[in-house]
Amino acid sequence: MPKLKWLIVPLAVAAVAAGCGGSSSSSSGSSSTAGGSSSANSSVLVGAGSTFVAPLVAQWEADYLKSPAAVTITYGAVGSGGGVDAITARSVDFGASDAPLTSDQATACKGCLQIPWALGATTIDYNVKGAPNNLKLTGKVLADIFLGNIKTWNDPAIKSLNPGVNLPATHITPIYRSDGSGTSFVFTDYLSSVDPEWASKVGTSTQPTFPTGTGAEHSSGVIAAMQATDGGITYAETSYVAADSLDYALIQNAAGQYPKPTNGAVLAATTTGTTRSDGTIKLVDPPAANAKAYPLASYTYVIVPKSSPKASTLRAFLTYAVGPTGQAFGPPIGYPALPASVVAQSKKLIAEIK
Repeated sequence: MPKLKWLIVPLAVAAVAAGCGGSSSSSSGSSSTAGGSSSANSSVLVGAGSTFVAPLVAQWEADYLKSPAAVTITYGAVGSGGGVDAITARSVDFGASDAPLTSDQATACKGCLQIPWALGATTIDYNVKGAPNNLKLTGKVLADIFLGNIKTWNDPAIKSLNPGVNLPATHITPIYRSDGSGTSFVFTDYLSSVDPEWASKVGTSTQPTFPTGTGAEHSSGVIAAMQATDGGITYAETSYVAADSLDYALIQNAAGQYPKPTNGAVLAATTTGTTRSDGTIKLVDPPAANAKAYPLASYTYVIVPKSSPKASTLRAFLTYAVGPTGQAFGPPIGYPALPASVVAQSKKLIAEIK
């Protein structure tokens, strides 16, 4: 079973994510409302959202409490969709999402900033008895698996990419996130970029309608379902590979290479990222000229209001998170340190919190 340390959700945060704006009881000594009475205690910051970044936030939680700031960070890994809902309702001090806010979400959030605070990768993990680790897949084959066009592990399309490998005739079971997920956004954004059929039938979304397979909530849920299913395949943050000794696929990039999701390959993707109109950065499917880049790299964002009663506490914590001390916790667990240019951009945005 996957490690769940960073997925323990405080009751207040869980209630917000489930109810999307309903009232909830206090947690960790603070009120459930970041914009209300919780401002009385600036030694506590409550956040919720992305499971993708949760292992790194767990490192920050422990270290920041021991720092001179001595601020308690309480983070509920409820998924990117839950994090967006929570910060929009101002039921937490900060949200976290791997997906950019839609225009409607940005309007509803009323003056929220999207600040890059971590960098990582999504891996394609599978559980197939008799198959080796690091099977090779292309984006087209991966799309066909999740579209239901490829149904068995010994399909000719998979065999042709893995010559000499004895693949079983095991039925393929795609497993996907059923909750609003930034990891789903990254995964579907990649598939939409490489496969026209996927783009037209499913598209890019934090909560897409998958045409086949079975759903589970949170990264821990899809990993657990995959581990329990011979023939299962899913997508999740890189940290699960090492934590749970998972088999994962090597995905072909635009240059025809099959890089492993190493810190170097993820960083390589940042050199050809494209900036969207909202200032967020797209890294998936880097161009063929970027031969060393991993094709499912992504930034993840902390979402904070420009106006907060805990402005100084938020600025201090986020400056720590994107700075050398906070970023140093990332590389050993699969989160390369942010490029210097992105750190500079993040610090400018942090300074806007008043």
